[in-house]
Parts: sequence; C-alpha cells; structure tokens
Amino acid sequence: MTRRACTRLRLLCLAGALVHSLSCHSAPMSKPNEPTNAAPPAAAVASEPLSVHRRAILVDMHADTVQRMIDEDADINQRLPDGHFDAVRARDGGLDAQFFSIWVEPQFFGTGGRAAVARADRQIAAVRALADEHPDVWELATTAADVRRAASASKLAALMGLEGGYAIDEKIENVEKYYRLGVRYMSPAWSISTSWAGSSGDAVGETRGLNDFGRAVVREMNRLGMMVDVSHVSDKTFWDIIETSTKPVVATHSGVRALVNVPRNLTDDQLRALARTGGVCCVVFYPAFIEPGWQDAQRRVDAEIAPLVEAASAKAQGTPAQRKLVRDRVREREYLKRLPPVSLARIVDHIDYIVRLVGIDHVGVGSDFDGTQAVPSDLASVADFPHLTAELLRRGYSEADVDKILGGNMLRVMEATEQH
Repeated sequence: MTRRACTRLRLLCLAGALVHSLSCHSAPMSKPNEPTNAAPPAAAVASEPLSVHRRAILVDMHADTVQRMIDEDADINQRLPDGHFDAVRARDGGLDAQFFSIWVEPQFFGTGGRAAVARADRQIAAVRALADEHPDVWELATTAADVRRAASASKLAALMGLEGGYAIDEKIENVEKYYRLGVRYMSPAWSISTSWAGSSGDAVGETRGLNDFGRAVVREMNRLGMMVDVSHVSDKTFWDIIETSTKPVVATHSGVRALVNVPRNLTDDQLRALARTGGVCCVVFYPAFIEPGWQDAQRRVDAEIAPLVEAASAKAQGTPAQRKLVRDRVREREYLKRLPPVSLARIVDHIDYIVRLVGIDHVGVGSDFDGTQAVPSDLASVADFPHLTAELLRRGYSEADVDKILGGNMLRVMEATEQH
C-alpha cells in the first residue's frame, strides 16, 4: 500500500467526525457562492469534504514547533501526546507543507548579537535535519515546485520563515545568509520592535516605521526572492513595507481587525493594500485574534492563575526559554478549563470577510500551532485540518476556492516572489 493510500485511509476515518462538524458549526456570516437547492445524500456529505481536502495542497504558513524540538527535545516524527503538531498527525490531517517559524525570543536572546544569531541558526539546523534524517517523511522545500514535488511523493515539505528580523543582527548581508540556508519569509519584528522596524506589540512601534536600513532589507528580500511578512509589524511599518516592496506582501498569521479589534489584525485598508500587491492574508487560529471578547476574558483568567503560573516557573529548571514553556503549559491547561470554547467557524468568519472585501485570491491559513496556549475546540491540532475544509464547503465555497485558500494562493505568491 502506498503512503498516499495510507493517508487516504486515515483521512477516511475522520468521516464520522466530519459529519458531526457539518451539523454542529454555527451559521455562516455569508455564502460566497449560492448553494444548491437540493441537499446531497448523507454519504456524499461525509465523503466529499475528505475528497476535496485530499486533492488540495495544504500549506500552513506558521507553526512554532521547532522551539519544542530544541527546548523540549520533542521528536516530531512520532505521535506526541500534547502540543499541536507532529508528522503523524500532519499526515492524518492531510497537510502537505509546513512553514516552521524560526523565532528568536528577544527578551531572552536580544534583538541582535551573537545569542540571537545562534538561536536562529540552531533552529534552522533542526529543521534541515528533518529531511536529512527522515528522507522518507520530509523534504526540505524552498520553492513552490519543491512543495508540489513533495506532495506528489506523499512527503511533508518543511519550509522556514524568520519571525522577527533579530537574527540578521542589523547586517544586510545576513539576509542573503538566511536565504541560502532556506529561509523564505521574514517579518521585520515580532512583539518587540527592532531599531529598524516597529512592532504592533510595544509602545515604540506606535510611531516607528522602517528606517533607511529597514527599507534596504525589504529591497534585498525582494531581490533574493524572500517574502516580506507583515504579521506583528506596526501600522506605520506596514505602510512603509507596502510602499517599498515590489513583490507580493503576505501576512502569515493574522486576522481581520474589523471583526476583532487588536493591533495584530489587519484593517480593511491594509487588507486592500495587501491584495493590490498580489499578496495573501493567512488567517491565524488563535482565539484572541478571531473571537470577539476572548482576549478580555483571557486577561481576567491570567490574573486568576498568576500564582499557579509563577509556582510552576519557580519549580522549573533549565533555560529561560524552557521555563517559559513550563508557564505556557499551565496557561494551556487553565485556559481549557476556564475559558469558553471557540469554534473553527470563527476562522472561516475571517476568511469570509477577506473574500468579500478583496476576493478569493488573497486569503490563506497560518495556524500558529505550538505558538499559542489555546486553539479552536474543533481544530485542536494539525490532524483536524479536514474539519476546516468541511466548514468551507458547508458555507458554499467551491472546490477551486478551497484549493486556493488551503494553499494555492500561497503557492502563487511563492512563484511570484521567486521570479527575478
């Protein structure tokens, strides 16, 4: 039996769950396409989402799993008992390509310097080792053609993006260094601003955009064929990137600010500008960015559980990054108990909004798996991706639409960015 056939059998096992999800999701905000008047037979409802899902190439633009690999020694080639991602569940969920976030926590490793560079380089080595040590499962990918080839061979494509430009250490030549190591997108800043770009997560970013060096970085990324990611950047930096870039601009894991008013999400004007570049907004799964009011409830719970979090941190051993993971495990457990569940229907609400605003060609998916302490109840890991396809079809999206949302739009952007 081929690996593709094995994957098909695993996906078919999800049919019962999909029937349940089709009947339980909340009503859609709108239907981009008119549904047929006659309801299909129950068997067709169960199998069609799986068939559509299998045929599509699914590209997830953002997961923080590599930090687990180096800080917790997690072997993602085995089915893990916790977290959101491993290769076994990825195959169960029909994933074809995963962009791994190369994330340097600036509070621990700085916004530049040797420690930041070493942290990024270690993560990149871990991702590259996946294909070297498990060539039957993984293929290192740097182009859209690589992704398609891996999918046709029933392998998982491993790709990389720098979350925050800290590791380039304010040296323009390091942009090319990371490109040659396989990095194919970079966001100028995470939640802490750099000297050359503002973040949406701190006070400095409220007034900081790109300086001359930041604009030079964007131009160098354009020259090399590295996508510019605007998730996490300040509004001013966003507009400076739009003005500077000559290639499509992407948001790898963001939502719609008109639906959930947080700085991490994009305004209507920003979504329109992103689309004019030919870019894509990949909708994040984190409830704080997709469910109205969830972040306020989260803050109340954070205050309640602060003693539990600090007690766990005090007992933990290891590096600051490892102790942070211990704190996050407590938050994950307590959020699950204390906060109301959020459905993946909210993800599709954001997809619907973007489609209505700028069209089907400018939306994708960026889970942020293993980078958050809460996920939708019915999209709790990479294994649940077929549920997303079921909801898209339930709302009236065509198979061609689903192909674009799950990965086709991002493959198009990759190809456009690769052109010199």
